[in-house]
Amino acid sequence: MSMSITEDIKSVSDLKKKTNEIFKQMHCTGRPIIVTVNGKPDAVLLDVEVFEKKLKALNIAVLLNEAETEVKAGRIRPARDFLKELKHSAKISG
Repeated sequence: MSMSITEDIKSVSDLKKKTNEIFKQMHCTGRPIIVTVNGKPDAVLLDVEVFEKKLKALNIAVLLNEAETEVKAGRIRPARDFLKELKHSAKISG
């Protein structure tokens, strides 16, 4: 999803005057809207569904980063051992 500088940057005055139009654009394109105050970026409007997807991706990235750190530090064990321990602790039969 790339931004369109001409379409996706709006002044706070535009936001006040054209709120419905700007929200419709944001929902239709899925792109964020950068809101400027006195010509400088101040806030970002983002569709809730897009925000949730980005948040999930960020959470996964954080978990993967933690896992990479563990692997690099040598804190690993065979998957079989982990699965046996999990099966035993959860009292799973089979």
